[in-house]
Amino acid sequence: MLDTATKTQLKVYLDKLVEPIVFKTAFDNSDASRQMAELLADTAGLSDKISVVADNADGLRRPSFSISGTSTDMKIRFAALPMGHEFASFILAMLQASGYPSKADPKILERIRTLSGDFKFEVFMSLTCHNCPDVVQALTLMASLNPNISTTVIDGGLFEEEVRARHVLAVPAVFLNGEPFLSGRRELVEIVEKLDSEFASRNAAALSEKPVFDVLVLGAGPAGATAAIYAARKGLRTGIVAERLGGQVNETADIENFTSQLKVDGPALGSAFMRHVQSYGVDTISPAVADSVERTEDGLWRVRLESGAELRTKTLIGATGARWRTLGVPGEDDYRGKGVAYCPHCDGPLFKGKDVAVIGGGNSGVEAAIDLAGICRSVTLLQRGSALTADEVLQKRLAACKNATVILNTAVSSLEGDGQTLTGIRYTDKTTGEDKTLSVAGAFVQIGLIPNTEWAAGTLERNAWNEIVVDSRCRTSAEALFAAGDCTDVPYKQIVIALGEGAKAALSAFDWLIRNE
Repeated sequence: MLDTATKTQLKVYLDKLVEPIVFKTAFDNSDASRQMAELLADTAGLSDKISVVADNADGLRRPSFSISGTSTDMKIRFAALPMGHEFASFILAMLQASGYPSKADPKILERIRTLSGDFKFEVFMSLTCHNCPDVVQALTLMASLNPNISTTVIDGGLFEEEVRARHVLAVPAVFLNGEPFLSGRRELVEIVEKLDSEFASRNAAALSEKPVFDVLVLGAGPAGATAAIYAARKGLRTGIVAERLGGQVNETADIENFTSQLKVDGPALGSAFMRHVQSYGVDTISPAVADSVERTEDGLWRVRLESGAELRTKTLIGATGARWRTLGVPGEDDYRGKGVAYCPHCDGPLFKGKDVAVIGGGNSGVEAAIDLAGICRSVTLLQRGSALTADEVLQKRLAACKNATVILNTAVSSLEGDGQTLTGIRYTDKTTGEDKTLSVAGAFVQIGLIPNTEWAAGTLERNAWNEIVVDSRCRTSAEALFAAGDCTDVPYKQIVIALGEGAKAALSAFDWLIRNE
């Protein structure tokens, strides 16, 4: 199962085990059971602190295995072969079971330990999902800290009947005590706050007591992270407010146009951005979302967060990025996560062997169609215009996919379903005016981005697409407020461009402070 190089790397981590751990296996005669058995045997062979025993209890998912310390009944179970993106989750679960201390915020760890009640988590994931490990690792950590919490990690590809029965068509999908709890990527603190509702009000009061910042950055993607780094290096008191650390790069599996890197994993790049930021001691406030901003009579900017907290700063940098643009047609909201998806890497495996559609003919749409063609029975790409707009190299790759079809000049009018899952797409052939229905199990929407600038409404000049208008120095229409990245009207939404714009915004803020203080 594990090659020599992987075993060598794994042994480095297993040497850090504090107390002995045990794998309790619940297998059947499937190939998946055989592969799990090989993985566990290879792993146990690398450390004398690991043992493997059979678990013959009734009612267990098979194949699956649990991980626990020999002196504790930690409730972590993998109904999955934890390879691919989840191999790191497997390693962390072993370390946590052995008593190896977590590097998470001690305040968050203490909150987890004191949660009261019974929490039975089930998280459905796919091994190709780059967003799933964050949720899996958060929930397994919680189960290692609190005996009232159990976490079962389920590979949707292994338990297809259960996936269908529970209408799981997007991952990660988390159930709590049998009921839907959350879907999509979440940070550990977000999950804890969802369970501990009283914390938000307590935390808001504490945040409002923070002293005035020299520079406060809204957003922690490429632009926001770079702005924070440049500001902190100037010796300025710098803070960063972000809904999620790393920004939208977390939703990109492979980045192949980042100079000096032939290919880099999006979430890994996002994590690297934040390690750099935190190395300068930047005050990081996350998860948090700016609701509105206003200039006060004393010349400061006051930022009100959705939680009710208020922060004050001498200069402000908006780098809130963008989010996936939605179709805005009937049925989209009804079947989101039930056939309507936005991430082919995460949710694509749930449509293995099925007919799907991709809506959008730009780079993202064509890349999605290429990826899906490798696992789905058929892929139909619907493009609004008379030609694809993706790079030529991508168009050639798509043309080589025998199970992919492109339909041009289409206008999607609605997404239809049976009340539980998506069944088709209604669209108009703009050439003939004819209304048509395409029967599909999944629709992947890839029609570009919409800027996250609601916080700037009524305060800053925005263009027709709600992008913040900036000049060559990233100055906005308001004094001491700068903006950078995908939320602005700067053309070409690319990571390398956002990095440069973030640096310019911070340098402009520094220049403003020099001239006005």
